[in-house]
Amino acid sequence: MLTGTRSPIRPFESGRRRGRRGGGQPRRKSRLFFLIVAVVLLIVLAAAAVYAGTPYKPSAEAEAAMKSDDAAAVSQTDDWIEFRPAAAEGAKQPGVIFYPGGRVKPEAYAPLARALAENGHHVFVVKMPFNFAFLGQNEAEKVRDKYPDETFAIGGHSLGGPFAARYASEHPGDIAGIFFLASYAEGKGDLSGTQMPALSITASEDNVLNRESYEAGRAYLPGSAQYEVIEGGNHAQFGSYGEQKGDGKASISETEQRERTTDLLEAWLNAIPATAE
Repeated sequence: MLTGTRSPIRPFESGRRRGRRGGGQPRRKSRLFFLIVAVVLLIVLAAAAVYAGTPYKPSAEAEAAMKSDDAAAVSQTDDWIEFRPAAAEGAKQPGVIFYPGGRVKPEAYAPLARALAENGHHVFVVKMPFNFAFLGQNEAEKVRDKYPDETFAIGGHSLGGPFAARYASEHPGDIAGIFFLASYAEGKGDLSGTQMPALSITASEDNVLNRESYEAGRAYLPGSAQYEVIEGGNHAQFGSYGEQKGDGKASISETEQRERTTDLLEAWLNAIPATAE
């Protein structure tokens, strides 16, 4: 009998043990990979939540414009802020459906909406989900369903413009006109084959507007589109929410820019036929 010797390791046992050790390493790598992906995803979601949860808020002037008086009646629902002219004879046609810029609270456009209402137009500033128009492209439908006997022009500021154009391109017979404030149309909102009245207003000191996309967007508007530039204005002053990151410095006041914008919009709206073609 042999004593003091080790039992020989059987080949199949050694291989099995080695196999367990070798197989564990890929599983650990796989778990590590999925852990890294999960962490990155959580960081992205957290950043998106912070981004969406910190919108540009209305200025004190915009908050004041939300109050009804003898010139305009202001009310709101879960879907929009409504500005109705106080004149007893009723609103001019067309009315206005407005899509806010990205991350901008709809109340920030109250001064502009009120100015148009005081000139006789029935105006709706749409409330977008999480303040992003790409999540509410068809919100205009709710206004039109509520007021089927009225005609409407539609438009938007910045991110609101392309999605207003998309809605208009899908309902060309139901929309009386399209306008853009520091914005543009793109392929999915192609209106070039229509006769729809179109107005584009930009500002000379706007450093937020993507100029390359803006120039490309001309191809998606009717040949009769009207283009206007407000000298000295910037991107944020089409609304009333303070300074915007990356924007240029305006050499005119917010009030002056709004007055020029209102004048251009008013003249354009007054030239549109009372019924959509």
